[in-house]
Amino acid sequence: MTERSLSSGLAYLDYNATAPMRPAAREVTLAAMQTVGNASSTHRSGRDAAQRVDEARHQVADLLNCSPGEIVFTSGATEANNLALRAAHSAGGTVITSTVEHPAVLETAKNLTASAPGTLKLLSVDADGLVDLDGLHDALSAGDVAIVSLMAANNETGVLTDLAPLVEAAHAAGALFHTDATQMVGRLPVDLAEIDVDLLSLSAHKFGGPQGVGALFVRRGISLPYQPLIFGGGQERGWRAGTLNVAGIAGAGAAAAAAHRGLAEESTRVARLRDLLENTLVEQLGDCRINGALDRRLPGVTSITFHGAPADAVLTAMPDVAASEGSACSSGAPSPSHVLLAMGRSREEADSTVRFSLGYASTRADVDQAIASTIRAVRQVRATMAIPI
Repeated sequence: MTERSLSSGLAYLDYNATAPMRPAAREVTLAAMQTVGNASSTHRSGRDAAQRVDEARHQVADLLNCSPGEIVFTSGATEANNLALRAAHSAGGTVITSTVEHPAVLETAKNLTASAPGTLKLLSVDADGLVDLDGLHDALSAGDVAIVSLMAANNETGVLTDLAPLVEAAHAAGALFHTDATQMVGRLPVDLAEIDVDLLSLSAHKFGGPQGVGALFVRRGISLPYQPLIFGGGQERGWRAGTLNVAGIAGAGAAAAAAHRGLAEESTRVARLRDLLENTLVEQLGDCRINGALDRRLPGVTSITFHGAPADAVLTAMPDVAASEGSACSSGAPSPSHVLLAMGRSREEADSTVRFSLGYASTRADVDQAIASTIRAVRQVRATMAIPI
């Protein structure tokens, strides 16, 4: 029996969207929900709630190898990204990010620089989805850079960013460096004693915690005035007002602890399953393309373009597999993936791309089911569209 709690008969390969809650996280979350107490109260129930929060703060800090006092709990990575960018930009200046960032970074950066569009610099990526270091140096050379924000791992392709030289370049220019590490935390080691980023965002539900809780790492000693999005009681050292989500935070901590314990084994096992899925589909179906740098990806992610087979039709034809399209739906209007377009893919290629993402509870049975269903679905769609198979 696996650790999943999913619909019977469904091969769940959509971990980049959200991971199933880990049993330990579910148990701790439910237990905390039965505890009455506001973590800001001084009576015994309040102290009990505060102790749960404190334990979770230590667990998340252990996963990142940082100090518990550098962790600010939020409602998720979107809020953490907003907090980081808005605080860094509070005195103005240029914002540098890339064309393949998550909308939580891209849209925030655009909003912050709306009155001075020239202060937003978007770095391009190559066909493998890798950011150009020379492009960053050029953008930094103009001076007055408030912050550089570049993701640790791409949510669509799984491509990893080599952060060290980028951070070094930003710091040499006097800029802060933020990374949206939502997809990387809990899947690969993140050592903040070695990676000198100033700010880092994460979301618990990506590594098996509850939805609706995340965190922002704020390195101690950096010059950064906090700029809360919500004003009120001054919780989280003034970064985020409002009664703490004790149950969610406790669950996030338990998930972080579980991910930390099994990180090495999980990443190796999941990478093997991903490779089996990917290699078999390419071999059996042909006319496919794997998107992203093959040697620099998250262990459980593959973005596959099935030429001649629109992703929405493929996914509809395999209801027993949970995966994602390479296109997003914004305001009810389908639009091609901005990530794939930035990598030089055509709209047709982007519309024919499926992302499979595996995680801690993925099994060989999941992969075998996904292989059989995907082969059948792609062949069916191609035949319907009169494409040779």
